[in-house]
Amino acid sequence: MLRTCFVAGLCFAAVSAQAFELTSPDIADGGDIAMKHVADVFGCTGENVSPALEWSGVPEGTGALALMVHDPDAPTGGAGFWHWIAVNIPANSTGITQGAAMPEGVTVRANDYGAEGWGGPCPPAGDPHRYVFTLYALPEALDVSGAPSKAVVGFMVNANATATASLTGMFGH
Repeated sequence: MLRTCFVAGLCFAAVSAQAFELTSPDIADGGDIAMKHVADVFGCTGENVSPALEWSGVPEGTGALALMVHDPDAPTGGAGFWHWIAVNIPANSTGITQGAAMPEGVTVRANDYGAEGWGGPCPPAGDPHRYVFTLYALPEALDVSGAPSKAVVGFMVNANATATASLTGMFGH
């Protein structure tokens, strides 16, 4: 990547076409989620710190990004469990630092714990669960303020997504 910086201190990166990718310095794709990121509820004793996420290759024409983190293995009768929902992340951003709050303008919806923001894993004892982090490229910001549920937000994001990137972390106890 070629970086060009001007006298005013503004830097721009010349990026060649690349795949839309989501990675994390905290969670390898298919790897275990550390206790630092695990919830501190229902008998779990983690620190509930959101993991750092990094992305690249955001498709040209993207107006906003959405991040949704879901546990499809949760015993909820098929609905799974939502751990993080953030819509309208700036399209020119390249990641979120560990434990960071979302920037102003990002719409964060309540997770299935009922809190707005990251809610770490805390599955029942048994087989490890999958925690699927998916980043969606959207052509423009979405107004999800009137969406009555996480399912409707998910429908709106998926119906408008032009590309997705994902990684999966594992946790069980």
